[in-house]
Amino acid sequence: MNDSLHLREISAQDFASFGLDHVAYVRPVTVHGIDAFGVYAADGTQLTVVPGRDAAFTAIVQNDMEPVSLH
Repeated sequence: MNDSLHLREISAQDFASFGLDHVAYVRPVTVHGIDAFGVYAADGTQLTVVPGRDAAFTAIVQNDMEPVSLH
C-alpha cells in the first residue's frame, strides 16, 4: 500500500501520538515572571521546565529522546 494513502487512514489520535516516546521539543516559557525553557512531549504535554536551554536538551537526551527546538 502507498504510504501516503495509509497515513490518510489513521485516526487523529494515532497521528498525534507519532513520536510520543521518541521526540520532545523545547520552547521558551515564562514562569512567575522568570524566563525558562519548557520541555514538551510530541503531543504537547509539558514534561518539565528548566532554567536553561542547554539543560532542557540535556534532560531530553538523558531520557533517550530526540530533542527538537520550536522557533
